[in-house]
Amino acid sequence: MRKGMGVACLVFGCAALLAAAEVNQDWLRKVPAAERARANPYAGQADAIAAGARLFADHCARCHGADLEGERGKPSLRTEVVKNATDGEIFWLLRNGDLRHGMPSWSGLPEPERWEVVAFLKSREWREAGS
Repeated sequence: MRKGMGVACLVFGCAALLAAAEVNQDWLRKVPAAERARANPYAGQADAIAAGARLFADHCARCHGADLEGERGKPSLRTEVVKNATDGEIFWLLRNGDLRHGMPSWSGLPEPERWEVVAFLKSREWREAGS
C-alpha cells in the first residue's frame, strides 16, 4: 500500500510540473505593447526559416528538444501559448530571457539571427510536423 502511494505521488507530481510548465505565461505579461506589435522582417522567407532551424538546433534544442517537445523538464514549444504568441513576443523573450523559469537571454545572438529563430518557430513546417 505504501509503495503504491509513493508511485501515485510521483506520477501526480510529474503531471503537476508538466502542467505548470505548459501554462507558464509570466513572460507574456512582461512584454511591452510596442514590442508585442513588432513584425518579423523575415516572416515566411524560406531561407530565414532554414537558417532559424539551424540556429534552433545549435542553441535551443538541448533544452527544448529537436522536436520542440521539451527536454529534461524544459517546456515544449508546441503549446498554444507559443503558437499564439506574436513574433514580437517571441523576439522579446529571446532577447530578454526568463531566468526565473530557466530561459537564458539570447541578446548576444545578433538581432537578424533572433528573427530567423522566430521565423522558424512561427513557420508551418514544424507546426504541421508535430500537430
